[in-house]
Amino acid sequence: MYERFGEFDSAEEINETAVSLRREGDRESLNVLAAENGIDSDVVEVFWQGEMLYLCDEMSAAIGKIDVEAKEVRCAEIMEDWVQYIKAQCFEKPEVARSVRKKGKSLAGCIADLLKWSFQHQVEVDEGIMKAAGVTAGRCTLGIPGMATAKQIITAYYLGKKVQK
Repeated sequence: MYERFGEFDSAEEINETAVSLRREGDRESLNVLAAENGIDSDVVEVFWQGEMLYLCDEMSAAIGKIDVEAKEVRCAEIMEDWVQYIKAQCFEKPEVARSVRKKGKSLAGCIADLLKWSFQHQVEVDEGIMKAAGVTAGRCTLGIPGMATAKQIITAYYLGKKVQK
C-alpha cells in the first residue's frame, strides 16, 4: 500500500515531498507518491505544471488515504456505508480529517471498532420479524450501529475519545 514512500502523517508531509520531487523534475516518483496517497492524476498534472502550490490539502489527503485503504479492505454493504460515514466525518469535522492521516490510524482499525461495537450491542430480533423473514433459527440477534452511533464510533476512533453509548 505504501511501498515506496511509506505512510505519511499529514498533508504537509505529502506536500513537502511533492514539492521536492517537482523541484527535482522527478515526475515518475511524483506519480507514485500520488497513487500511494489516493491523489487523482489530474491534480498531479495541475500541480506538476505549477498551477497549484501544493498537491493536497488536509481533506484530500484524508479522503485519498481512505480510498487507498478501502481497496485493501474487503468492504461490502454496511461496511461500504461505514466508509462513506468516515468520509462524511472528515467533511463535518476537520480534526477528523487531520487524524485520518495520522500514522497508526487506519480504515481497518476503524471498521474493527465498529464491528466490535456491533458484537457487544447485539439485541434479540423479534419472533414476528424472524418469521416474516423466513428465519427458522430458535434465536436471532443483530447489532449494527445506526448512523449517529457509527459516526460517534468513527470520531472516537480517529480522535482517541470514548464512545458515549
